[in-house]
Amino acid sequence: MGFLSNKLQRTQIKPGHHIYTYRAVFAYSHHGIFVGGNKVVHFTRDPHTSSSSNTSLDVMSETPTSCSTYPDCGFRQPKSGVVLSCLDCFLRDGDLYSFEYGVTPTVFLGRVRGGTCTTAVSDGVDTVIHRAMRLLQNGFGKYDVFQNNCEDFALYCKTGLLIMDKVGCGRSGQAASVLGAPLAALLSSSLKLLIPSSAGVATVTAGMYCMSRYASDIGVRRDVVKVGVEDLGVKLRWMDDLKEDESI
Repeated sequence: MGFLSNKLQRTQIKPGHHIYTYRAVFAYSHHGIFVGGNKVVHFTRDPHTSSSSNTSLDVMSETPTSCSTYPDCGFRQPKSGVVLSCLDCFLRDGDLYSFEYGVTPTVFLGRVRGGTCTTAVSDGVDTVIHRAMRLLQNGFGKYDVFQNNCEDFALYCKTGLLIMDKVGCGRSGQAASVLGAPLAALLSSSLKLLIPSSAGVATVTAGMYCMSRYASDIGVRRDVVKVGVEDLGVKLRWMDDLKEDESI
């Protein structure tokens, strides 16, 4: 992959790849796992549920309305957000990008935009595909734009890692960027009296933004745990029960 772009040609894609494409003129990216046979397993909001959230990351439905090429395109279990789509329907005429694993801290910090790479190391191809297909049958819990989104799904398929602390954002670097930018701006604004130049404030803000993204990366976080896909149903039910308790 290039330092500035993770763009791929279709001839370069391989089973087990974590891929993504941009939506709404680069407003956000949608992620999935390429499982071979021109098919992608990805995670989105259940179209039968509603949400009061309003954010560019909030994908209401990624299920194709129709596909004349692949009869099984759009398959999902009832009340599940995990979907099987053909590559064409997943991309929606967008470009294809590959998410990078095992990058150095320098490369990670050099990427201004989150949701493109992680310092965490991917598991083997067979394990990645097994997780994706297992979750297609059993689901991935409730979709949450900040704590359990399409990037979180792909990251779990690749690494098997889950976040124990449910406060803040999940594994998604994209969500961390959305949450980190205003926080960095708020913190740096308090330093304006100590930093006379606007260039200095901008440098501090950029540094805080990059460090907040790095601190939330699953490759360096301490609140991550490896969870087998066979045990994930129990874990996700605990997460769902917790959210229900908090809403009471």
